[in-house]
Amino acid sequence: MAEGDTVRTVVKFLSHEQSREREEAVSLLYELSKSERLCDKIGSVNGAILIFVGMASSNSENVLTVEKAEHTLENLAQCENNVRQMAECGRLHPLLNLLLEGSPETKLSMAAFLGDLVLNNDVKVIVASTAGFSLINLMKSSNMESREAALKALNQISSYEASAKVLIEAGILPPLVKDLFTVGTKQLPMRLKEVSATILANVVYSGHDFDSIPVGPDHQTLVSEEIIHNLLHLISNTGPAIGCKLLQVLVGLTSSSSTVYNVVSAIKSSGAITSLVQFVEAPQRDLRLASIKLLHNLSPHMGQELADCLRGTSGQLGSLISVISENIGITEEQAAAVGLLADLPERDAGLTRQMLDEGAFQMFISRITRIRQGETRGSRFMTPYQDGLVKVLSRITFALSEESSGAAALALCREHNLAALFIDHLQANGLDNVQMVSAMALENLSQESKNLTTLPEFPPPGYCASIFTCLSKPPIIMGLCKVHRGTCSLRETFCLLEGQAIDKLVALLDHTNENVVEASLAALSTLLDDGVDIDEGVQVLLDAEGVKPVLDVLLEKRTDSLRRRAVWAVERLLRNSEIAYEVSGDPNISNALVDAFQHGEYRTRQIAERALKHVDKIPNFSGIFASPASTQKNMRESS
Repeated sequence: MAEGDTVRTVVKFLSHEQSREREEAVSLLYELSKSERLCDKIGSVNGAILIFVGMASSNSENVLTVEKAEHTLENLAQCENNVRQMAECGRLHPLLNLLLEGSPETKLSMAAFLGDLVLNNDVKVIVASTAGFSLINLMKSSNMESREAALKALNQISSYEASAKVLIEAGILPPLVKDLFTVGTKQLPMRLKEVSATILANVVYSGHDFDSIPVGPDHQTLVSEEIIHNLLHLISNTGPAIGCKLLQVLVGLTSSSSTVYNVVSAIKSSGAITSLVQFVEAPQRDLRLASIKLLHNLSPHMGQELADCLRGTSGQLGSLISVISENIGITEEQAAAVGLLADLPERDAGLTRQMLDEGAFQMFISRITRIRQGETRGSRFMTPYQDGLVKVLSRITFALSEESSGAAALALCREHNLAALFIDHLQANGLDNVQMVSAMALENLSQESKNLTTLPEFPPPGYCASIFTCLSKPPIIMGLCKVHRGTCSLRETFCLLEGQAIDKLVALLDHTNENVVEASLAALSTLLDDGVDIDEGVQVLLDAEGVKPVLDVLLEKRTDSLRRRAVWAVERLLRNSEIAYEVSGDPNISNALVDAFQHGEYRTRQIAERALKHVDKIPNFSGIFASPASTQKNMRESS
């Protein structure tokens, strides 16, 4: 039977249309497979293993046929070549059994083959659960060939979050870290250290609790200062391939709120931030992306340190701006780069000055405009990219009062009509950060309106009018801004009234995000600030039906910061006697002001007291900061 094409002919009947022929072929091949000599012959027929695997998992075949196909496969598994074919067809159990129970040579062979297989995610979990511990032991072998085979297999398996977690439980971290840090005669070749670094990056992205798993001889964890220092040393002293993977390890660790502070502390103590920033100029895109993502994760915690590094002549800031401005759609690298710049201290005048000098803001304006007009192709990174662009652009509004860059910032805001741009973005529904930052920028711009408005020049009074003031009547000048008392425009003086921004800001007071509400209230409060006509500012809010929304913000008590702003705005509104009279009959407003008076911080209590006086809930002769008991007594007496 083994001679000639007999076995091949019988295998062909497995694909026959007639079920009887198929069943007889299966029965015959099952009997032949009992001979170890014929197992290799059957497996060598092209497609035989694949057909048997399909039959064994079929729901349409005769039950007896399925059973015999299963038994045939079990017999064929005596041959390692057949086991490899089965694994390629998705039947991995024979391979895993050999990996667990075979001879050292067989284990090595199966591990090496496993590393070359393409596995789906579900299979990766099965392999990790079944053979993960065995592969980790093989990885710790003194035989370099075995270690290489194990590392390649573990690299394949660890690339899925669920299977990576299984490997962590099986103890993969300590030998991985040891392989990376070992130097001398027992160290891994660099090509295998790269594989180890890749596996470590994979398992870190699983989101496990890495500050509780010992990885070193003295019970250090992956986020211990010594381990982070060693990783930073390797990043700076190995090639770009390994450095890229180790940067990805740090990206994973800084992406978790439970481990980011340990990493930040270790980077600060090592002084490595300067060397990490240098990687943003790397020619290798993967390395540059990893470094920018890491710096983006660090920026909320090390913003000033990063600003200090970028504010210089080394060129890293220019490299970031070049990445952001690349006209290649919107990539993860661009979103991370602009997010990094967005998190830097907005009041760092030196950094803003340098960005002005490098023409960064003009480029950001162009990209924002193209996105708003639908000219830029969308991607999954569109939202963080747009958030970052608007926030970075808003930093120019913090520089308006700076001596070094104020004039240039003012000229840029006027030239590009930034007030109109930010007003337009108040209506970017669904983009909370864009709306919040736009409102904050408008607050900064509006604060400057009273300084930029052109006040009218009146002629000196005549001789009689100077003696008899009753004869002097100021001339009436049409077209003046009611709030700022001068000639205003949106482009030149950033006047919110001229830009029809009031209704849009009032609408945002009802937003579900308290940060958007607070920013909008702050922008509206510039109409009630010292240096403007407060009575007219109140009237503007009345005309926009904005008084009730401001009062509602006070009643909602969402955050302490928002309450402070609401108390300030309400006190200004209550200077209007009509509003004060109407509010005095609302016990909810009075109670909210009393609560702020009793429990707010120092400044808020002062303002709340003035507000309560406006509605006659505290007599004007009452002492500042009366006790809660006396406050309640005064309220009862006044009512």
